[in-house]
Amino acid sequence: MTLFDQIRRDREKGPATGFAVATRWLRYRLPTGLFARSILIIILPMLILQTVVAFVFMERHWQLVTERLSAAVTRDISAVIELLDRYPGAEDFDQIVDVAASRLNLIVSREPGTELPPPRPRPFFSILDQILSDEIARQISRPFWIDTVGDSRLVEIRIVLGDNTLRILARRSEAYASNTHIFLVWMVSTALVLIVISILFLRGQIRPILALADAAESFGKGQRPPGGFSPRGADEVRRAGLAFILMRERIERQIEQRTAMLAGVSHDLRTILTRFRLQLALTSDGPELDSLNQDVDDMQIMLEGYLEFAKGEIEEDVGSLDLTVLFSKLDDDFALHGKTLTWRIEGESTVQVRPNAFARLVTNLASNARRYANTLEIVARQTPKWLVVTFDDDGPGIPADSRDDVFKPFFRLDEARNLDASGTGLGLAIARDIARSHGGNVVLEDSHLGGLRAVIRVPL
Repeated sequence: MTLFDQIRRDREKGPATGFAVATRWLRYRLPTGLFARSILIIILPMLILQTVVAFVFMERHWQLVTERLSAAVTRDISAVIELLDRYPGAEDFDQIVDVAASRLNLIVSREPGTELPPPRPRPFFSILDQILSDEIARQISRPFWIDTVGDSRLVEIRIVLGDNTLRILARRSEAYASNTHIFLVWMVSTALVLIVISILFLRGQIRPILALADAAESFGKGQRPPGGFSPRGADEVRRAGLAFILMRERIERQIEQRTAMLAGVSHDLRTILTRFRLQLALTSDGPELDSLNQDVDDMQIMLEGYLEFAKGEIEEDVGSLDLTVLFSKLDDDFALHGKTLTWRIEGESTVQVRPNAFARLVTNLASNARRYANTLEIVARQTPKWLVVTFDDDGPGIPADSRDDVFKPFFRLDEARNLDASGTGLGLAIARDIARSHGGNVVLEDSHLGGLRAVIRVPL
């Protein structure tokens, strides 16, 4: 089912609450694979934890350290202003500037005028501007202007002092906790290392599950797992893999036992039929003799049909089958019986299936159409994932309510396509059995030619 089908199905259920809408939104957008979901289970809590640490703990740490550093710088500036108020002379000013530069790491200068520049826009996510402004307003209580953006290493502060403006340059590192990012770098680097280790570990755990899925899919298609399959991974995955191997062995053993039993029964009955033929050959001719010979022939055909149905082809390996060659043989067979067959192939003509079994599947459906119709159209379409073969004929067709029943072994309609004097009622059953052994199916529909349409759909 596609995403649009799921959305349409949910809409048909009627209006939903906000929580249900949010749940559907997440379900449609979150990954569906086990590996991707496991990665999310690991990464999301780690991201949430780091976000909480960064925006709660670190923010408080930055704020506390920055408050103390800004308060210390502001006290130094306040001391310089106090000295300038007490000693306003020019010589005293030069000495105060030298002391501020050598002892307090402050570059102090005086400019005429009291006009301050317009306020600078505050940078996003910066606590220095707010804290330093609060400290200057609290300790100095004079008009001021600050700039923390211009020079990344210095902070410029201008304070109105009488008829002049005092310009002070302080080091940013002495007013702001600038080395806190080291903790963030270590935290993010450690998280990345842990994520890489988790990905490598998860890949090792997911790989056995994928191998088990591939083995089950191959077995469903009647194929052997590529390269063999052995349980690996965690204990639970090993148990699942071992259970799959035991199940596969039981199924194969049951099929072999069924085949061997019916082969033995067929062999024994053939021996009896051979004696019947010899005895009938020594009997004089007559109408009764012809009837007995016909009965023996019918029994021989029935035995072969039973054996063919039970034998299966699960032991056959996957190989290449050229549909062009197969359809050409069917074309010759139809021409021999005076019937019309047209076919075309869309895509590659070579497919990877079990050749003998798939050829029998196509032949059974084509022979069934040849027996009851005059015209048959075959269209084979091969995509990267599927092989679809469609059979359309102009025969009498099969009633819609009986199209599932005709695939049952030994089922026969009173007046329909599979009513044949020599038939066993196993043709369509064998066809569906082969299709399902490939992991696909055979379905019957109405044909545009007025008869029956049979569709083979198997994965590649």
